[in-house]
Amino acid sequence: MDLKSRRINTFKQMKQMVTEYYMISKFAEGQMPIAWVTSGAPVELMHAMDIIPIYPENHGAMIGAAHLGPTVAAEAEQRGWSPDLCSYARCDFGDVYSKKGPIGGLPKPDVLICCNNICGTVTKWYQELSREFNIPLLMLDTPFLYRGIDADIIQYVKVQLEEMIASLEKIFNKSMDPEKLKEAVTYSLEGINLWGDVLRKGANKPAPLSCFDAFMHMVPIVTFRGQKKCNDYYRTLMEELDQRIADDFGAIPNERTRLLWDNIPLWFEMTRLSETLADHGAILVADTYTHAWCGASVKPDPEKPLESLAEAYTSIYLNEPLEGMVKHVTNLANIFDVDGVVLHSNRSCKPYSIGQYDMARMLKEEYNLPVLIIDGDMTDERNFSSEQTYTRLEAFLEMLSD
Repeated sequence: MDLKSRRINTFKQMKQMVTEYYMISKFAEGQMPIAWVTSGAPVELMHAMDIIPIYPENHGAMIGAAHLGPTVAAEAEQRGWSPDLCSYARCDFGDVYSKKGPIGGLPKPDVLICCNNICGTVTKWYQELSREFNIPLLMLDTPFLYRGIDADIIQYVKVQLEEMIASLEKIFNKSMDPEKLKEAVTYSLEGINLWGDVLRKGANKPAPLSCFDAFMHMVPIVTFRGQKKCNDYYRTLMEELDQRIADDFGAIPNERTRLLWDNIPLWFEMTRLSETLADHGAILVADTYTHAWCGASVKPDPEKPLESLAEAYTSIYLNEPLEGMVKHVTNLANIFDVDGVVLHSNRSCKPYSIGQYDMARMLKEEYNLPVLIIDGDMTDERNFSSEQTYTRLEAFLEMLSD
């Protein structure tokens, strides 16, 4: 089924925003401070100090969507990086070496900001980038929440944020403006709430947007979090979604089966996967990935910026034990009234994928949710079996329709 006629129009505005962002960033190289940051890093500090944040993970997703993953990753593998390494990291290194990505390479960074709340790979990844570019690396260590968060953990992370600010002030010979930090945190809080409102539109029947839409429209909450343009964009998007709801216009025609997705998308397979689901009247209405930017129980607070950022960046989906992740999935399943769950066993993201078979068992036995596990990779399509995946997917959809 061709879904082009059902694309969300607001996406054109976002494409323009992203194009301008990369153009400005490239022209800013050598003129303005540039930081490469992990997706779970406290970007509000960057905005408060007029540092341009660049996200190699976002760039990895772009490489995957452009079907360049194997080509760019191979450049890293030829220099000794293991094919078992995260494909985002391999694509990042490969692009640093070859500039074969879709935008001809990212602007060179002046500093690296890394937070290990999403995985441990980023630590070694950014250490190597630090050696490659011979620039400072600033690390934020967030303890894994085996037993939940407490005051000691918050204080531990808050002190690191204070040290990070001091380091940035020294590196760039400028002071952070507390009012600009408060403003960035205010915009961040508002943006997180707006993004949550956007995603919850998917609870409507028929859903005005699918997860494939959400995967694309999450760019502002990642890339522009803490900035006014992020929030303005989501207000415009919600107007279009509200109109779709009023018109009873769904992201797919004849919606019958509602599904929940776990893990990072198959960036290179988005079109075929969405169309195959639509052919069966099925739609992904919720996912754990996009909700990671709005689903935390703790959110930034402009009245106590560092303390709240410390708590918010520690209390994320991938930093919780399996029981907490299962609870999050079942909450989404209830809110969005799903008929089944698709778990992407992602070869490249072990923190996201380890435990999925236990999760599948718990979802089926304790919550009576049908589950399908598919094998793949977010960026490297060499690790994806199309025939096997679609055979299993179609069997799963037929079972749900019986």
